[in-house]
Amino acid sequence: MATNASPPLQLATAFRPLASASAAGGGGGGGGLLAGGGVAVGRGRGRTQRRVVAARSVASDRDVQGPVSPEEGTRLRPPAGSYVSVDGWVAMRKTGAVLKVLYLTVEQRCKFRINFKVLKLRSCDTGLPSVLNSMDSCAIASNIKHHAEFKPLFAPEHFSPLNAYHATAKSIFDALLINWNATYNYYNKMNVKQAYYLSMEFLQGRALTNAIGNLELTGEYAEALKQLGHNLEDVASQEPDAALGNGGLGRLASCFLDSLATLNYPAWGYGLRYKYGLFKQLITKDGQEEIAENWLEMGYPWEIVRNDLSYPVKFYGKVVEGTDGRKHWIGGENIKAVAHDVPIPGYKTRVTNNLRLWSTTVPAQDFDLVAFNAGDHTKAYEAHLNAEKICHVLYPGDESPEGKVLRLKQQYTLCSASLQDIIARFEGRAGDSLNWEDFPSKVAVQMNDTHPTLCIPELMRILIDFKGLSWDEAWRITERTVAYTNHTVLPEALEKWSLDIMQKLLPRHVEIIEKIDEELMKNIVSKYGTADTALLKKKLKEMRILDNVDLPASIAQLFVKPKAKNKSPTELKKKLLVKSLETIAEVEEKTKLEEEEAEVLSETEEEKVESEEVEAEEEDSEDGLDPFVKSDPKLPRVVRMANLCVVGGHSVNGVAEIHSEIVKQDVFNSFYEMWPTKFQNKTNGVTPRRWIRFCNPELSTIISKWIGSDDWVLNTDKLAELKKFADNEDLHSEWRAAKLANKMKIVSLIRDKTGYIVSPDAMFDVQVKRIHEYKRQLLNILGIVYRYKKMKEMSAEERVKRFVSRAKRIVKFITDVAATVNHDSDIGDLLKVIFVPDYNVSVAEALIPASELSQHISTAGMEASGTSNMKFAMNGCILIGTLDGANVEIREEVGEENFFLFGSEAHEIVGLRKERAEGKFVPDPRFQEVKEFVRSGVFGTYNYDELMGSLEGNEGYGRADYFLVGKDFPSYIECQEKVDEAYRDQKLWTKMSILNTAGSSKFSSDRTIHEYAKDIWDISPVTLP
Repeated sequence: MATNASPPLQLATAFRPLASASAAGGGGGGGGLLAGGGVAVGRGRGRTQRRVVAARSVASDRDVQGPVSPEEGTRLRPPAGSYVSVDGWVAMRKTGAVLKVLYLTVEQRCKFRINFKVLKLRSCDTGLPSVLNSMDSCAIASNIKHHAEFKPLFAPEHFSPLNAYHATAKSIFDALLINWNATYNYYNKMNVKQAYYLSMEFLQGRALTNAIGNLELTGEYAEALKQLGHNLEDVASQEPDAALGNGGLGRLASCFLDSLATLNYPAWGYGLRYKYGLFKQLITKDGQEEIAENWLEMGYPWEIVRNDLSYPVKFYGKVVEGTDGRKHWIGGENIKAVAHDVPIPGYKTRVTNNLRLWSTTVPAQDFDLVAFNAGDHTKAYEAHLNAEKICHVLYPGDESPEGKVLRLKQQYTLCSASLQDIIARFEGRAGDSLNWEDFPSKVAVQMNDTHPTLCIPELMRILIDFKGLSWDEAWRITERTVAYTNHTVLPEALEKWSLDIMQKLLPRHVEIIEKIDEELMKNIVSKYGTADTALLKKKLKEMRILDNVDLPASIAQLFVKPKAKNKSPTELKKKLLVKSLETIAEVEEKTKLEEEEAEVLSETEEEKVESEEVEAEEEDSEDGLDPFVKSDPKLPRVVRMANLCVVGGHSVNGVAEIHSEIVKQDVFNSFYEMWPTKFQNKTNGVTPRRWIRFCNPELSTIISKWIGSDDWVLNTDKLAELKKFADNEDLHSEWRAAKLANKMKIVSLIRDKTGYIVSPDAMFDVQVKRIHEYKRQLLNILGIVYRYKKMKEMSAEERVKRFVSRAKRIVKFITDVAATVNHDSDIGDLLKVIFVPDYNVSVAEALIPASELSQHISTAGMEASGTSNMKFAMNGCILIGTLDGANVEIREEVGEENFFLFGSEAHEIVGLRKERAEGKFVPDPRFQEVKEFVRSGVFGTYNYDELMGSLEGNEGYGRADYFLVGKDFPSYIECQEKVDEAYRDQKLWTKMSILNTAGSSKFSSDRTIHEYAKDIWDISPVTLP
C-alpha cells in the first residue's frame, strides 16, 4: 500500500522552466510544484510537505508604469512584487495594485533580457487571482496563440478550430492551476474534514464553457478568439463530451461536484477513467448500432496524468495467517491504479476542487520480453491487457462469467485505490499526532449507489490487516465514515454479486463480509428474540447480506427442532440396536430377547453402545435442524450489496421525498425498523450554472433583468421574484423570443444530425430518458401512433383546427414510425418524430432550453427522482407526468395548475397488478385500437406482435403489461388533449412557463449539497485567504 499522500497535480506540467530558476530551489527533476523552475519536494515519512510557490522578483531598479514597449525591452526589470506566472504571464505590481498584465513569449523574454537571477519562493498570494481576472482579451489572445504554437497539436500553418480549442483549453488550464493548488494546500494546512464522493459515473459534459463561465471570463475569451479569427461557440463545439457516465447517476455526481466547489466545501470526487465510455450510438435503418467512444483520441487537455501517483490493487490469491496473528492476502494478480486529476472550479470563488480518475496498468517489468522476442506477442502483453481492460468500458456486458468478473474488478479498483489515497492523505495531514479514532472526524465517504459498496470491507481490511486495529475498532470507524445514497427501488438494480465469484476474486473481503453478516444476525436475534421463530426467520431472510448461504453455527443452533419425547437409556439402547443390528422384522420377533440382553451387556458392549449414542444424538441433531438454516443448492449464493451498504454505513438516503418513503416502508423496511435514524431524504438537484446560466444565456439575461441582479445564480430562491411579473406582457414577449431563439438552434441541430427539417413554430415536446420499460417510452410512442392515426382519419381542415403542430424527440425511437410519419405529406409539419442520436450533455444543453413540453411518464413509484425534470422546469419547460420521483415535489413547487398530471398513483400499483393477474382488467377501446393499427403494417413489414403482446395477457414473463401502459394510456392521451388546448393560448402557456422557472428554486444542487454537508458529512465551507 502506498503511504504517501499526493496533491492533485504538478505545476511542472504546465510551467515552462526558466533557465536561471535553479538558483531559487534546485534543478528541475521530479515531482514538485514549479513556478518558473524546478523545486524539490520535501517528503517526510508517511506525508508529503509541499507549498504552492510563485516566482517573485525581489531585485528591481525601477517601477514599470503602464504598457511596456519593445523599445524599453533592454531596460525592463519587473518591479518588486511582480508575479511571473504560467508560461510567461507577468503581472506588474506596485504597492499592491495591479498596474499591468502582459504576456511575454520566450523570444520576447530573451530579447527584453528580463532579470530573473534572484527569485524568492513564497506561499501562494491572494493577489494572483485578481491578476487572472484582470486579463484582457488581448493578453488572452496572446496566451492562446502561444499554446497553439508550443503545445500539443502544433500546427502554425493551420490554426484550425480544433487547434484553437486545445490552445484555449490550455490557456484556461493555466488560470485553473493557481487556484487548484492553493485550494489543496489550504485544505492540507487547515487539516479540514473532507468529503469524498465515490461514483462509477461522472457525466461532466464539456469543460471549456463551464470553466470560463465559473472564472467569469466568458466575454474576454470570446473576444480573444474573435481576434484570432474564431468564434467561441465553434471552438467549444470541438470538445467531445467526456465519456465517463451514462445517465442521471453520472450527471447528478457532476452537478454535486460543481456545487461543492461553488459553495467552498472541501470535497473530492473519485471515479474511473473509461477509455471507450459506454458506447457511441449510431442509428441506421435497422435500429441502433453501438461503437466505441473516441473521446480520448485527440487527448484530454483538462487532466494531469499523475504517473508519480499510483496504488497497488490485488485480485485472486489466498488468505493466510501470519505469525503476528494478522491475516495476509498473498499471491494472485497485481495491478496498479494510476491517478488522473481534473480540476473542478467553483463559480465566483477561488476554490477549485479535484476529480481524481483511475486508470489501470501494470509495471513495465510485467511485460514478458522473453515471450515477445520468442514471437509469442500475445502472451508478452497479457498482463498489461488484463489490467488495462478494467477501465476500457463503462458497465461492460455481464452476461458471461468473464463480464461479471470484469465489472467486479472495476468496482473494487475504484474502492481500493480511492481508499488507499484517502488514508494516505489522512496520515499525511495527521503527521506525528496520528490517531485512527479521528478518521471519521476528518473523512466522509459517500457511496453513490451500490457500485462502491466494497468500500466497507476494503476499509475494514486496511484498518485491520495493515494498521493493526481490532475488529471492533475498525468497525466503529468504518460505520462512522461511510454513507450510502440509494438510487433505485427496482429489485434487479439492487446489486447482487455471486458469492462464488467474489470468493475467488476477493477472498479476504468475503471473510470480512461473512463476519459482518454474522454480527448483523446477532443484532437481529437480539432485537426480535427467539420466541417467534417465524418472525425471526422473516427478518433474517430479508436482512442478511449473504443470501442462500448456510447460517453460521452460532445462529443455526437457534433453529434446532426439539425432540418429541425423551427416551430412557434402555429405550435408547433398544433403538440403537435396532438401527445397527436388526431389520424391522427381526425387531418384532425378538423384543423380549433384546430387553434381557440389555440388562446383561458386558462393560465392553456398554462402551460400544455409549459411543453409538453420541453418534446417534449428532445424527438426530442434524435431522432436527430447521431446513431454513441450509442453502438451496439449486439457487445461486449471492452477496446483497445494498444490504451491506445499509449495515456498514451511518446514513442511508433516498433522492426524492416519495422515493425515500418507499425506501423506508418497502425496500429496506426491516432495516428502518431496526435503525430508523439512519434513514433520511435528500431530494436531488442540478447546478443552475450549467443548466441555466451557461446553456441558456438568453433566458439568463431576461431573468437577471427582471429580478434586478444575477444573484439568483448562487441563490436560486430569488427566482421566486419572477412570480410577481408572471402576467407582465413585456416579460411574456421577451420570454417567448428567448424560447424561439433556442428553438432555432435545435432546428439546425436536428437538420445536421438527422436530415429532418422541423418547423420552429411547432411545439417541441421532448422525452429524454435512459431506455427502460418503467420509463415508458412505449407509452410515448403509442401516444404518437394514436395521434397519427386520428390525424389520418381527419380532413386537412380538421387537422389544422384540432391539433397543435409538434416536433417530438424521444429516447426510444421506433424507426419505422418516424419514417412513416415524417414522410407523410398529409401530415406535413403537424407532427414530426425525431430521434437525435448519441444523446449527451452537450445535446441536452441545446435541447432543454428549446423544449416547451417535457415528458416524465414513468410508472408511479418506480423512478427514484430524475434530474432532467428539474432542468426542464428551470428553463421554463412545462412537464407532463405521473406522480413519481421528483415530479411530486416539482408539481408542489410550480403549482398544480402548471403541471400536466395523469396516470395511476404509487399506492395503487400493487392492486392494479393484482387486478390484472386475476383477469379483471378491461382495456380501453382506444388502447386496443392503437395496437391493432401498429399490427396492420402501416409502419412497414416488421412484425410487432411480440412488442404488442407484452401489453396483453394476465400473467407470464414479458406479458401482462407489468408497467401499466394500457392502464394509463387513456389518461395519457386525454392529458395530451389538455396540453393542446393550453398551447393554443400562448398568453396562458407563457405564464405557466415563467411560473415553472420561478418555482424551480428548490431543485438547485446547492440546496442538496448544503443538506448533505450538514446532515450526513458534517463538513463546513472553507474560505481561502
